[in-house]
Amino acid sequence: MITHYTRTGTYSFRHLIGSALLTLIILVASNIDSTAQNAIDLEELDEFIERGMADWGIPGLAVSVVKDGEIIYAKGFGVRKLGETAPVDEHTIFGVASTTKAMTVTALGMLVDEGRVSWDDRVRDHLPWFELSDPWVSDMVTVRDLLSHRVGIGRMTGNRLVFMPDRDRRTILDHVRSQPFEIPFRSGYLYSNMMYMVAGLVIEAAAGISWDQFLPERLFKPLGMNSASVSITSIGDDDNAACPHQEINGTVQTIPRRNFDNVGPAASVNASALDMANWMLLNLGDPGAFKGERLMSREVMNDIFQPQYAYPSRDPMHSNLTAYTMGWNSGFYENDRIFQHGGATDGINSIIVLAPSLDMGIFVAGNLFCQLRPAIVSLILDKALDIERDHDWHEMFHRQYLAEKESLSEARKKIEEARVTGTVPSLKPGAYTGMYHDPVYDDLEVRIRDDGNMELCFWGDPEMVASLEHWHYDTFLASWRNPAMREKFVTFDIDHEGRVSRLNVIFTLRPDMIEVGLFPAGYTRTVSYERQSN
Repeated sequence: MITHYTRTGTYSFRHLIGSALLTLIILVASNIDSTAQNAIDLEELDEFIERGMADWGIPGLAVSVVKDGEIIYAKGFGVRKLGETAPVDEHTIFGVASTTKAMTVTALGMLVDEGRVSWDDRVRDHLPWFELSDPWVSDMVTVRDLLSHRVGIGRMTGNRLVFMPDRDRRTILDHVRSQPFEIPFRSGYLYSNMMYMVAGLVIEAAAGISWDQFLPERLFKPLGMNSASVSITSIGDDDNAACPHQEINGTVQTIPRRNFDNVGPAASVNASALDMANWMLLNLGDPGAFKGERLMSREVMNDIFQPQYAYPSRDPMHSNLTAYTMGWNSGFYENDRIFQHGGATDGINSIIVLAPSLDMGIFVAGNLFCQLRPAIVSLILDKALDIERDHDWHEMFHRQYLAEKESLSEARKKIEEARVTGTVPSLKPGAYTGMYHDPVYDDLEVRIRDDGNMELCFWGDPEMVASLEHWHYDTFLASWRNPAMREKFVTFDIDHEGRVSRLNVIFTLRPDMIEVGLFPAGYTRTVSYERQSN
């Protein structure tokens, strides 16, 4: 197995808020406290959102705001699916993606309260079979390590490709044990959905029920999160749920939902703006209590929000500390501490922000990737802090986006212009076909379609198929059958006998901008699959 990483660039806290942060029918939640809303003037918020949606081309969006123990704002804007009329309202379900992580942390916190788990338990105390590529690390990894992204195992694939979607969690970990460490254990922060999947298995071992059962029973039900679920399989065609959309080749289009259940503890919760409002209330005011019922101790809630890793600062002598806790990013807005996390699944983005000093929380979800979410959050925080700006947040984020998109489109154009014309593959198509294997990424088949062109099939999964277009020499561009997954480069190695020995796949772990495509990208992994005997 040969694995190479390419990683460039750094992420500011503003980027973290923005990333990971038409007049249409608007329906307002019936249980909003109008008296509490008077404490913040949100009169211009509706117009701001509608203007932003028009400029970004967002089909649908939902927002909820809580303050002083009450839901003061919960509205839906636009439509659930482009070309249809069913409106988004405060009950519309969105995939909240990585904001799921904080819920998994809370589930573990409940078990800490019950004495079934300690943050510093070794994973092997609960999962004796747990194994990574380093035996010493395998024996030392703790629950805290999993939740603070300091194990050293990063992203397995990128935002456009689910890792072995038809395999169960235990089977996936059988492959992860062969994954090389991207950075040394506990040497820094490296975001990992896989390690949160392990955290879900710790819950199952300690509680005697799966993570998929624990969250609905122990979290959703007592919080009145009546629309929330842990899998897209629970969403029916007639349900009030937002459909994902993506800009592909300059056009916003509806894309299919994809199942992330095998990394559910990291990313698979679906919930409405009202559901998320109740979730925010649990974390604010008297943290751990909801409507007079204590779900978690104040001590354990304090543990969750303690910084575990401090992000590098350009000016450590003067800048406020920004950090990752367990399931939350911690930073400042002006001089007020906030905790936040973004979420991104196929075609749906969300952000949740807690401002404890204001006893306020903000949730925004839309069914198109864009940076209107942090603009909405910034406007609401300004209103709460009574700050007047000489700029419009939406216009600022939109202007920056357009400039970045133009720059990245030029970078992509240069990659395309570097394509060497007039070359042909070294061998006939049949010589490339067959099975290829990697200990982590398992089996990959190259086969010939009825039209004579080649295609890839990962893991024998009919949904994970990509057609191959000759790029130059023995490099091909693989375009996925599902267009939302975009494209990637693959290259065949020819040995001294003129036979194919390897297939190298460049996985994009984070595209610079998905609207432009999966390349250019500053964070990739090249996996070399060995050719199996025919």
